[in-house]
Amino acid sequence: MTSKYEMIIYWSEQDQSYIVEVPELPGCMADGNSYQEAVLNAEQVINEWIETARELGRSIPEPKGRLLHA
Repeated sequence: MTSKYEMIIYWSEQDQSYIVEVPELPGCMADGNSYQEAVLNAEQVINEWIETARELGRSIPEPKGRLLHA
Protein backbone atom coordinates (compact mmCIF):
# COMPACT_ATOMS: atom_id res chain seq x y z
CA MET A 1 0.00 0.00 0.00
CA THR A 2 1.29 3.44 -0.88
CA SER A 3 0.59 6.02 1.77
CA LYS A 4 -0.73 9.49 1.04
CA TYR A 5 0.56 10.86 4.33
CA GLU A 6 3.28 13.49 4.30
CA MET A 7 6.75 12.14 5.07
CA ILE A 8 9.73 14.21 6.16
CA ILE A 9 12.94 12.37 5.26
CA TYR A 10 16.42 13.39 6.34
CA TRP A 11 19.87 11.96 6.98
CA SER A 12 20.93 11.64 10.61
CA GLU A 13 24.69 11.79 11.16
CA GLN A 14 24.18 10.68 14.75
CA ASP A 15 22.24 7.55 13.75
CA GLN A 16 24.04 7.06 10.43
CA SER A 17 20.68 6.39 8.75
CA TYR A 18 17.80 8.08 7.01
CA ILE A 19 14.97 9.10 9.33
CA VAL A 20 11.34 9.41 8.24
CA GLU A 21 8.81 11.36 10.29
CA VAL A 22 5.07 11.26 9.55
CA PRO A 23 3.81 14.46 11.19
CA GLU A 24 0.10 13.73 10.62
CA LEU A 25 0.37 10.54 12.71
CA PRO A 26 1.77 11.41 16.16
CA GLY A 27 4.83 9.37 17.07
CA CYS A 28 5.01 7.68 13.66
CA MET A 29 8.67 7.40 12.60
CA ALA A 30 10.94 4.97 10.80
CA ASP A 31 14.53 4.72 9.63
CA GLY A 32 16.66 2.89 7.10
CA ASN A 33 20.18 2.52 5.75
CA SER A 34 19.09 3.93 2.39
CA TYR A 35 16.48 6.48 1.36
CA GLN A 36 14.40 3.75 -0.27
CA GLU A 37 14.62 1.45 2.76
CA ALA A 38 13.55 4.28 5.06
CA VAL A 39 10.48 5.02 2.91
CA LEU A 40 9.53 1.32 2.74
CA ASN A 41 9.92 1.03 6.51
CA ALA A 42 7.79 4.15 6.96
CA GLU A 43 5.02 2.64 4.81
CA GLN A 44 5.00 -0.42 7.09
CA VAL A 45 4.98 1.71 10.26
CA ILE A 46 2.13 3.85 8.88
CA ASN A 47 0.07 0.72 8.24
CA GLU A 48 0.83 -0.55 11.76
CA TRP A 49 -0.04 2.85 13.26
CA ILE A 50 -3.41 2.85 11.48
CA GLU A 51 -4.12 -0.78 12.43
CA THR A 52 -3.35 -0.09 16.09
CA ALA A 53 -5.50 3.05 16.09
CA ARG A 54 -8.42 1.04 14.68
CA GLU A 55 -7.98 -1.70 17.30
CA LEU A 56 -8.02 0.93 20.05
CA GLY A 57 -11.01 2.75 18.59
CA ARG A 58 -9.03 5.93 17.99
CA SER A 59 -9.61 8.33 15.14
CA ILE A 60 -7.33 8.17 12.13
CA PRO A 61 -6.40 11.50 10.55
CA GLU A 62 -7.11 11.89 6.85
CA PRO A 63 -3.99 12.59 4.78
CA LYS A 64 -3.78 16.30 4.01
CA GLY A 65 -1.93 15.66 0.79
CA ARG A 66 0.22 18.77 0.89
CA LEU A 67 2.89 20.35 3.00
CA LEU A 68 1.28 22.85 5.35
CA HIS A 69 4.23 24.02 7.42
CA ALA A 70 6.87 24.85 4.82
